Amino acid sequence: MGRKKTVGSSGKFGPRYGMRVRRKWLEVDKVQRAVYQCPTCKKHGVTRAASGIWECGKCGAKFSGGAYIPVTSAVSMVETALKKSGERENV
Repeated sequence: MGRKKTVGSSGKFGPRYGMRVRRKWLEVDKVQRAVYQCPTCKKHGVTRAASGIWECGKCGAKFSGGAYIPVTSAVSMVETALKKSGERENV
């Protein structure tokens, strides 16, 4: 027997939809199902409750975020800009 490829959770689709679509879906699925750090209690326990809604399993905090990740790149850029503007005002 030959060696089989690891298809992960995209194996449920079988041969349907093509390899490219299944690979992209697998990347999104891995990011979506990962456990993230809670902004409130700083522990790793945040999971996706629904599209754009994230919940911490440790402290029970609920907050909104991106559809697949709790903090999008746009939000992180805004936070960085706010931190820089705050530093300039304090100087």
